[in-house]
Amino acid sequence: MVRAAAFLVAVLVLGAAGLWQGTDGLAAFTTEGARRLDVARQPRPLPPVELEDSQGHRTTLDAFRGRVVLLDFIYARCPTLCTVLGSSFERLRGEITAAGLQGRIALVSLSFDPDNDHPPQLGEYADRFGGADATWRFVRPQSQRQLAELLRMAGVIVLPDGADGFVHNAAIHVIDRQGRLSGIVDTEAVAEAFSLAREMMRGGTE
Repeated sequence: MVRAAAFLVAVLVLGAAGLWQGTDGLAAFTTEGARRLDVARQPRPLPPVELEDSQGHRTTLDAFRGRVVLLDFIYARCPTLCTVLGSSFERLRGEITAAGLQGRIALVSLSFDPDNDHPPQLGEYADRFGGADATWRFVRPQSQRQLAELLRMAGVIVLPDGADGFVHNAAIHVIDRQGRLSGIVDTEAVAEAFSLAREMMRGGTE
């Protein structure tokens, strides 16, 4: 009985040690939590991606260098998470405008479904939240290869849901002025996202 109890204790200790090492010291219990911790500790550069916006204009992710970018990944016909993200970005645009930071903080909603999200579809999605402007752009990648690389670097997982839609790990991604993914916050964490963007705007990540 004593030997059995000692064995059980040893198993529990080893299991706890494994859990501690496998979850960044219990700070992250999920893959998403680990992704956010890793980005905060080691900002990662994002690949250049050629984009088309809701008005048919061409641009690139590199074109936003020098500004802090709040980026979300969406698909236009999404009825759930992307609607939450759109509402959060609408509030963020209000915060940016009220603070007079339109030229220093940008919002970008990027579709991971470019085969279906052409400019008209992006425009319809944009109109649900007040439309596109100089602060908030709605874009789609021009290359599936570049999109795949961007999703990989950002740690974004997109899977078909079997009902003509997708499941994905939605969040607000904060890109610093050097084009590095430097922070990830919850979809509704508007105050946190805006505060982090202002900190990076002041040079906190240089």
